[in-house]
Amino acid sequence: MSPQFFKFVAAGGLAAAVNVASRIGFSRMAPYGVAIVLAYLVGMTTAFVLTRLFVFEPSGRRKRDEYVRFGLVNLVSLAQVWLVSELLYRWLFPMAHFAWRPETVAHAIGVASPIFTSYLGHKHFSFAAHAPDGEV
Repeated sequence: MSPQFFKFVAAGGLAAAVNVASRIGFSRMAPYGVAIVLAYLVGMTTAFVLTRLFVFEPSGRRKRDEYVRFGLVNLVSLAQVWLVSELLYRWLFPMAHFAWRPETVAHAIGVASPIFTSYLGHKHFSFAAHAPDGEV
């Protein structure tokens, strides 16, 4: 495990806390599944800022282009977060009679689930070095 990965985990941990906290707030206004998606957008933006500042070297792309690429990687992660969260909350936790804050625990586990795949996606796609035009 590289120091860069640990920086990614730290930035992601802070963004995950923002994600979960905002989901709790959104859950007061929207259904659980919708709140997960809204909170993910808040957490994703937090993660982008922290990751861009503290984890990866500048790619040579515009911030907007990096954010779009970051968003594409996070679409895959969002599907994973949503699926894990929903499966735990709606299926596994009831079957196991787990009742201590099931929405929050399921969501926290879901948010943590794509850590390796998102690291690789951001390293090799979102923030990969961009060759200037004309270079291969």
